[in-house]
Amino acid sequence: MRFEPRRNKTVSPRARRLRLAGGVLCAAALAATLVTGCGQDSGDETAAATSEAAKVLPKQTTSPSGTAQLTEDQAKRKELLSTVKVTFDKAATTAVGEVSGGKLTDLDLEGLDDEDDATGSPSPTGSPTGGTSPSPTGSESPGGTGSPSPSGSAGSPKWVAEVAEEDGTAHNVTIDAVTGKVLDSSPDADQSDADKQELADQISKATQTPQQAAKVATDKKPGTVTSAGLDENDSNVLVWQIDVVSKDWKKTTFDVDAAKGTITDEQVDND
Repeated sequence: MRFEPRRNKTVSPRARRLRLAGGVLCAAALAATLVTGCGQDSGDETAAATSEAAKVLPKQTTSPSGTAQLTEDQAKRKELLSTVKVTFDKAATTAVGEVSGGKLTDLDLEGLDDEDDATGSPSPTGSPTGGTSPSPTGSESPGGTGSPSPSGSAGSPKWVAEVAEEDGTAHNVTIDAVTGKVLDSSPDADQSDADKQELADQISKATQTPQQAAKVATDKKPGTVTSAGLDENDSNVLVWQIDVVSKDWKKTTFDVDAAKGTITDEQVDND
């Protein structure tokens, strides 16, 4: 009788390795499932806490007044200009009216960006954030509580002007920037004969008025004119130097050719 050889039922090493690996993978998958299930509640709580924190943080870091982004100089400009009621044009007209046949050669809002002003801008009687801030065009602030007394006071903002006669004789005129009242008007006692001659030459060459130069500047950058002065630039060209404070409370100084009425230079003060 012939016997058939019995089949070898021994499992090969390769097959055993494959089965073992499969078992390990299944165990790992099961463990991952259990861990995920156990940590689900913790993840939900963490997500909820993060969501609540996101709602609170913006309120803590955002400045309600929006003044935190202003520099010290910008804040002073905003504070001072919020009290001014008399615009550059009105102050210029008032100053010239004090000197018969006179021409305006300089007009500045006192206390604004004055390097030699130890105390900074005049301090009004109210908070800089009180009332409604004016637009940079110099319009009045309705309902503002920080304005000085209508009768004028030592703390009121002032326009300080120089007006020259045809022969170059200079007069200093001070105007209350709230009421428009002339506080002082007198000849410049410190002016020499050479100063008079120089000023007379300048006003004879300046065919552009300060008001015209101011319009050229504000057409380029809308804002409040706070200063205008007749002077020669580094190239010995006679110019009107016009300071304009824009709506972001930055100051830009324009050099406007006093004969041609064109802008020859523009400098932005980012402070």
